[in-house]
Amino acid sequence: MNKIQTTDDGKIQLQDTNKSSFMGPVSKLESLIDEISDLHSKLIVLAGPSQSGKTKLLRQLSVKLKIERISLGLDLGRRLAATPNSERGFSVGELLRELTNQTQAEAPLLLDNLEVLFEPSLEVNPLELLRRLAISKRVVAVWPGELRNDRLVYADMSHPEHRDYSSDGVVIFEI
Repeated sequence: MNKIQTTDDGKIQLQDTNKSSFMGPVSKLESLIDEISDLHSKLIVLAGPSQSGKTKLLRQLSVKLKIERISLGLDLGRRLAATPNSERGFSVGELLRELTNQTQAEAPLLLDNLEVLFEPSLEVNPLELLRRLAISKRVVAVWPGELRNDRLVYADMSHPEHRDYSSDGVVIFEI
């Protein structure tokens, strides 16, 4: 089993006990989802290099828990496309809540394909949107970038969608 600890500087750390070292990644993630219920922000971010198996792990978890995963690129993208350009930035948070409120009340949200949230014209903080969702529900999200020195990074610095966030207050499940 994993043990969640908060350090003096506010970082959330996972401590692996002997029992969980024999568990596969899906079982470890499932166990972690149960353990985060008491945290203020119940956000688990699957982080790892491109092609490391983050989406595959989320799909396997979806099958095991019998929960549909939400592809934000597809599902939220459709809703945003039906929203006038001038209103998209203001509407994205509300549209995201509407989309996620359609899931089972106690089931964790399994979010994939987050790239749509990084669209510069939306002018939103994608990690903050996820943190807000994770106050009332457990959220497992596939981070579309990388984890570098305890920071969640999306796109190269020269790219217009580049973002760099502290991982404070987020449970990182590194793959």
